[in-house]
Formats: sequence, C-alpha cells, structure tokens
Amino acid sequence: MSDSAVIEESRKSERLPSGPPKRRSGRRNGGFWVPWAFLAPALVLFLMFKFIPMGEAVMTSFQNVRPFLGNQWVGLQNYNALVSSDDFQGAVWHTLLLGVGQTAGSLLLGFVLALLLEGQAKRLWFVRSAAFLPVVAPMAVIAEVWRIIYHPTGDGIANQVLSWIALEPSQWINSPDSSLVSVMLVGIWRGAPYDMIIIVAGLVSVDKSLYEASALDGAGPLRRILYVTLPALRPVIAILLTLAAIRGMRVFTEVFLLTNGGPNGSSEVVMTLIYKLGFERNQLGIAAAGSVLLFAATVALTLLIQLSRRRKA
Repeated sequence: MSDSAVIEESRKSERLPSGPPKRRSGRRNGGFWVPWAFLAPALVLFLMFKFIPMGEAVMTSFQNVRPFLGNQWVGLQNYNALVSSDDFQGAVWHTLLLGVGQTAGSLLLGFVLALLLEGQAKRLWFVRSAAFLPVVAPMAVIAEVWRIIYHPTGDGIANQVLSWIALEPSQWINSPDSSLVSVMLVGIWRGAPYDMIIIVAGLVSVDKSLYEASALDGAGPLRRILYVTLPALRPVIAILLTLAAIRGMRVFTEVFLLTNGGPNGSSEVVMTLIYKLGFERNQLGIAAAGSVLLFAATVALTLLIQLSRRRKA
C-alpha cells in the first residue's frame, strides 16, 4: 500500500465515530411527551371524578352546608362535633374490631387453605376456583345467602350447626351481642380465598431445598412452617396486611346490607355512620369531616405498615 493510500485510510478512520452512536435526547425529539399524551385521558378523568371531588370534600368539611342559602365557614366545628360524639367513637371502635378480626381470620384461614391446596395437580385448580367463588360473587347475593344462614330460629342453618356441638341457638345479626361477630364471619369467609390465592403464589417462590435441609435436621412440619415458610412469605404477608388494612377501614357493603349498623348501633362502622350523616340526617359538613378523617387514617395506617416492613427487610 502506498503512502498516499495509508494517509487516506487514516483520514477515513478519523471521520468515523469511535463509540456507539449517541441517542438524541427525548426532550429534543419529542419522545418525552408521548407517554403523557397516552396518559392524558385517564389523568383528566381522575382529575375530574376523583381529585377535584376529594378537594371539594375537604373544603366542605370546614363548612356548614345550607342548601339554597349558601355554605357557611365554620372552621373545625364539624371535626369537633364528630370526634366528641358517642356515635363516632363507637363506630371507630367497631371498625377497628371488625378490621382486626377480619384481617387475622382471613389471613389464618387463607394460609391454611393455601397449604392444603398447594401443588400443580389439575384437580387442585378446580378446588381453588371453587374456593375463590365468594370473592367474585356480588356482595348483595352473599348478603342474602348469609341472611338465610343466619335465620334466628332453631331450624336456621347456622343454629343447626350450633346444635351439633350442643350450643343454644343464637339471634346472630338480630342481637346486639352477636351482630358484629356475625358480620366479621362473613368478611372472613369472603376474604380468605383472596388471601389464599396470593399466598399460594408466594409459596411457589419458596426454595424447596430449605424444606429438605430442615427435614434432614429433624424439623417437623410445624417447625418447617414457622422457620421456613413464614419468613419466606414475609413480603406477601406485608402486601396482604396493607390491602386488608385498607379494606377494613373502608368496610361498608356487608354491614349496610346485613345489619345497616344495627341493632341499636351495635355494628355501626365509620362508613355506615358517614352515609347516615350525609344522606339521612343531611349533615353534609360533618359527613365530609368524617370522610377526611377516614382517608387520613387509611393513609397513615398504610404508611405505617410499609415503614415497618422496610425496617424488618
């Protein structure tokens, strides 16, 4: 190769870029706005039907709502009236009891069902689908079914079960002593299959060699569950606790359809009380204050669960 050819070849190599071609920034070629353009319709709908009503509810909680006369700014009077009322304090206590009972019962029953129905057999898929039916069934249908089960006479289905173990018939949802427990049992029955499906999905990711190693060390089934299964399911349990906490704070439909907070307020929860304040007693300002407090409590509880999970991780 002559000297002129070598010089020409070196010039060409100098013109070529040394690395991979640089990408043009998203802002310069317009790619930055493409995702937001696709999200815009959903964001507009959220803004109109969710965030703006939430902001108006916050404003209403500081006002005395007077239809056709104009609202009156009252500051924190609605909050003071709500927090100092016996109805609200009782509803908060019932909501906490119901949330804790339903969460613990659903997790325990769902965990047992998940251990029993874990596997790849086709028959298990059929049983899981059958067990999941309460989750997808409409709550109105479930409420009517449980009304029949809770029939307060001796020939009611639930009372017949009690007679098998020599217990007296119960009034169930018709008695102030048993109405809250009756609603709690319905919530556990409906929530356990949902927890079961998520726990079954979490059990798939558990390392099977840990079971074999613990069995070689002489650990029985109970110790393998305590020291292998439960630690491996900690992230799943944290998610279930978060979802159950939100569900427990917002419980409404089953209480409204089964007892409507009765008898004598024995099963009144925060959501049914807010509904009655707003739509039956026409105290919209106090009802809005209750909604704001419930929203703040739900957010605080969710953040508390997430922070505790990160500290343990």
